[in-house]
This record gives sequence, C-alpha cells and structure tokens, in this order.
Amino acid sequence: MKNYVFLSLIIVMMVYSCSSEKVVEQEKALEINQSMASNSKNSLDWKGVYKGITPCADCEGIETSITLKSDETYKRSIKYLGKEDNYFFDEGIFVWNEAGSKVTLEAQDGNTQQYQVGENVLFHLDQDGNRITGDLAENYKLAKNPVDPRLEDKKWILKELMGKPFEQTEGNKEAFLLFEMETSTFSGNGSCNNIFGSYELKDGNRVSFGNAASTMMACQDMETERTFVEIISKVDNYSISEGTLSLNKAKMAPLARFELEENN
Repeated sequence: MKNYVFLSLIIVMMVYSCSSEKVVEQEKALEINQSMASNSKNSLDWKGVYKGITPCADCEGIETSITLKSDETYKRSIKYLGKEDNYFFDEGIFVWNEAGSKVTLEAQDGNTQQYQVGENVLFHLDQDGNRITGDLAENYKLAKNPVDPRLEDKKWILKELMGKPFEQTEGNKEAFLLFEMETSTFSGNGSCNNIFGSYELKDGNRVSFGNAASTMMACQDMETERTFVEIISKVDNYSISEGTLSLNKAKMAPLARFELEENN
C-alpha cells in the first residue's frame, strides 16, 4: 500500500512538472507575440511624411522633411534657416532596430541618423541612439503630415471647372487628380499634359499645394489645362460628399469638382 501511494505521488509530481513547463512556455510565447504586436513597426501606421524644425548651433533652425516609404526607403530634405547655400537633399534606405522601435537612415555617403518612431511623430535621437533631454527636448521631433483616407490613394475625375461642366473632347485626355498618401504628392492630367507636385493636408479639411510641374505636349484645347493648373495654386480647402470632391478657395463657390472613379 505504501509503495502504491509513493508511486502515485511521483506520477502526480511528474504531471504537475510537465504542466508547469507548458504554462511557462506558453507565457513566454505570449510575451514574445505581445512584444512583436506592440512595437512601432508592426502596430503603427508609420509610412508618410514627417516635418519639423530642430535646433541648430549656428543657424536659426534646421527645417527637415523626411518621407518614410513602405519599401523601407526614405527621402529627406534639409534647410538651414538663415544661411546661404542652405538646402540639401538625400535619399537611401532605412533599417529598423531589433525591437522595431527605431529606424536608422543610411545615406549614400555613409552618414547615419537614428529616429525613434512614435504615433505620428519621429523623435530625433543623439549619436548613441538615445532621446535628447533638457529644455529643448520637445524641439527634437518631426510631426507626421495629417492624412485623409477619404481623399488619398484614390483617382478623382474632373467634372466641373470654374462652375462649367467639363467633358473630355476628341484630341484631349481625361483630366484627373490622384493624391498619394505615402509621399504627400499628387499626380494627374490637366486634359493634355501630365501634372505632378506636392500637397499638405491640415486640420479642418484645409490643403495647400506646392508648385505643379507638367509635361510639355500641345493639344487642341490648352485653355482648360491652363485654368486647371491655375486653380490648383489657389485652392486652400476641400470637401467630400457622396463621391464628389470639391476644391475650394475660402468660402467661395467650388473652383473644381471631381467624381471618384468607379473602381476605387
């Protein structure tokens, strides 16, 4: 009887030991999965354009714009305010750290710069990869441009220009605009030439367009395109309702109206 009881105790202890090991393994796996799910690379919509002005030792500030793309390449422009020959541009790849919380921009000249990726913000880090502290700490960050999924990554077909209906005519092309969320750039056609440039969304459905560039073809109707490109430079806000996009100037009547392409 004693041997039977002793054997039963051994079996119970072995079963408990195995169960405990499985629980520990499951807890470790859960911790790893939670860590992977909660890091910036996996949990944040980090792709986009970040802008800000960081402190400068011998100038008024460093105006910086960084575009992080989904293919893990970047474009960066830097302007040293108050200095001559102050504009620089570079592009290259960026690499995530093992924790998925920081990126290192690797320029073609071999220089690197690290940023911590937060929600809609990049924190400029020191050469050791640490957050900058002190009175100016809040100035070492770049804010992500606002985005609007209703507007961006969609093709908008021109239907009305300066209050007049627009229809594609023989010898001219379809006029449209496409806003790319990842790079804050627009592209399209003014009914003859391809057009492209940059834009920036702001709170309250406000938008500002950079200078539009275009190809140089000649078409039968160049007046429509001239007007189209001209109104883009005037637009300061937009509205979207039931598949219709209106580009506006202040509270005036819409300068142009577009309809969402059916397959979007």
